[in-house]
Amino acid sequence: MPYLIPTTTARRTSGAEQLGFGVPGYAHPLLAPTEWAELTRPGTPLHWAVLNIDNGPGARPDPHCLEAAGRIRNARERALHGEVPQDSARATGGRLLGHLDLAFGSRPFGELIADAQSFLDWYRVDGFYLGRSPAKRADLTAVRRLTSTLATLLDDSGSDHGESGEERGLLVLGLGTHPHPGYAEAADQLVTFCGPWADYRWSQVAEWTAAYPPHRFAHFVHGVPRTHLEEAMRIARWQGAGTIFFTDRDDRNGQTDPFAVLPSYWDEFVSRIGRGISE
Repeated sequence: MPYLIPTTTARRTSGAEQLGFGVPGYAHPLLAPTEWAELTRPGTPLHWAVLNIDNGPGARPDPHCLEAAGRIRNARERALHGEVPQDSARATGGRLLGHLDLAFGSRPFGELIADAQSFLDWYRVDGFYLGRSPAKRADLTAVRRLTSTLATLLDDSGSDHGESGEERGLLVLGLGTHPHPGYAEAADQLVTFCGPWADYRWSQVAEWTAAYPPHRFAHFVHGVPRTHLEEAMRIARWQGAGTIFFTDRDDRNGQTDPFAVLPSYWDEFVSRIGRGISE
């Protein structure tokens, strides 16, 4: 099959590796209440979800986003402190990430830090999703400076520590492609694919990714037919991605963001990930 490339250029995940969802950004909670409610539904293996008000935190706290953020935060606290059964807590273990638009390296450092601080002050986010991240070696130093500063902000805020302090904030680079290998040390997770199913089913993975575990990589794919859902999940496992989001929505017919709403097969998707895939 097209995605079964040699093991020298791909890492096949073991059966113990559990896929989970990364949600790159639903529509505003007022417009997508069902989508946001699903993030805390028991049995949904959520790794993280992105909060994006106006390509960032917006000009002031949004009451609907404050409510949505609070529900996710409370659910995570319950999961971390064992107040719900472990087999149903995976839905409530997800983190909320604030969306920072890097504009492929063109946004000033100060603006990004100001946006990050607003996310922390208003929504108490657990980390940041750095959208439209540059991927070239020439931009690596600037990205490392930014992620290092963001990590310090998260540590200073106590974000994601809860009462036990056992975890630190999460930083995800929204690249959409395989970057220079040095980016692997600049953040906790890299989005190395974001695009249509027609490209994903023929995609290959960079050799250097084999040195890292699956939780370091995420894949977002739109236009995945229901009949190819299991195939797409097998590709993700074969290529070593631990976090995924697949949808049958696409970017055609006026759809500007295919990831803004649930796929039509959401329940089936949750069920398939929950029981895993036999290899």
